[in-house]
Parts: sequence; structure tokens; C-alpha cells
Amino acid sequence: MGTSNSGIIGRWIQAGLWALPVSWLLTAWSSLDPQPDQAQDPEAWARFVSTDSYQVSHLIGGTGGTILALFGVFALGCFLATSRAAGMALAGLVLGAAGNALLLVPAVISTFATPAIGKAYLAGNRDVMQLEFPDALTWAFLLGLLLSVIGSLVLGLAVWRSNVLPRWAGALWAAGTVLFYVLGAVLGRATTGSSLPTQSVGALVLAVAGGWIAWSAARQIAATSQLTATGSV
Repeated sequence: MGTSNSGIIGRWIQAGLWALPVSWLLTAWSSLDPQPDQAQDPEAWARFVSTDSYQVSHLIGGTGGTILALFGVFALGCFLATSRAAGMALAGLVLGAAGNALLLVPAVISTFATPAIGKAYLAGNRDVMQLEFPDALTWAFLLGLLLSVIGSLVLGLAVWRSNVLPRWAGALWAAGTVLFYVLGAVLGRATTGSSLPTQSVGALVLAVAGGWIAWSAARQIAATSQLTATGSV
């Protein structure tokens, strides 16, 4: 029974770890085409967010990518739970999961509410641009961003110190985190109000790091399963 359960858990952890590179590839795809500045060119912005491609990219890339990232963060924390960086990994898991969960709120609004606003503007309702969301939404976004950055950096450091995963995969993960969140999302919001190319580059770096981590972990899980099966014969 114990061996069977261990194999099932191992397969779920592998699936979660492979969700990491997939989630970041989806995120990179969804950020390739930055939207026009809403304040500078509301007409172009409204046309951009009213397209089907906008909603599909945000639904699959933004919301779907975040859900997969949640799965992956849990899997990485579980995989490292018996390593020398167990405490750090679990802290990164909690912080990263909380941050991603909070970021689902603005992601859902961007996916469903923003296209409706754009269509209303194009239909002649110019006052719709005066629509203001509660301040709580901004604070939820900023808190989610902060927790995601800290959690992701802690997980990268945990990979570096774990002694069970490639150290440089952890360093690459941390570098991708800074590129995507700090030099991409935060800087873009503060300057153009949209995503910067660094956000897509950071997502691709995180995808490479996530794939490296998943591949290394899969090899270890397979080797452990083989040893367990051999020992049980």
C-alpha cells in the first residue's frame, strides 16, 4: 500500500512540476501583444480589448497560466519538503500560492469586465471610461504582486540550497522572477500602463527554469520508484 501511494504521489508531483513551464509559456504568450495606453488613446484601447483574441489570451494565458502556476508551486514545495531547504521551500509555497490566488482577482476582471467596458465605449458610451473599481482591487493586486515576488524568490533560493535540484535552475528562476515581475509588470504599470517586453522575456526564462527543475525532479522520482520497486521484489 505504501509503495503504491508513494508512486501516485510521485506522479502528481511530476505533473505539477511540469505545469510550471507550461504556465509560464502561456503567460509569455498572453503578454506578447501589449495593449495601448487607455488614457492616451482610449479608442485604440477599446478596440484592442474588445477582440476575441484578447479574451482568449487572458482566459487561457492569464487565468489559466495562474491556475497552473498554483499547481506547480504546490508541487515544487512538496518535492523539496524532505530536502535540506524544506522550511524555505514551504515558506515559498505559502507566499507564492497566496500571491497567485490574489492575482486571480484582477486576472478575472481583465478577462471578463474589460472587454465589456471596451465594447460599451465603442458603442458610444464614453462615460464608461470614468468607471472606477474599488481601491481594494488595487491593494489586492499590489499585495498579490508582492507575495508572488517574495514567494518566487524564496522558492528559487530553496532550489539553490536544496542539494537535490540543479543550483543554477534556482538562480535562473530568481532571475526570471525579477525580469517578469519587477522589470516587467511593476515597471510597465508605472510607465506605459501595459506590459513591457521584459515581462515576456522573464516569463520565458521562468519557463526554461521550470522545465529544468521538472526534468531533474522527474529523473529523481523515476530512479527512486525503480529502487523502491527493486527492493520490494
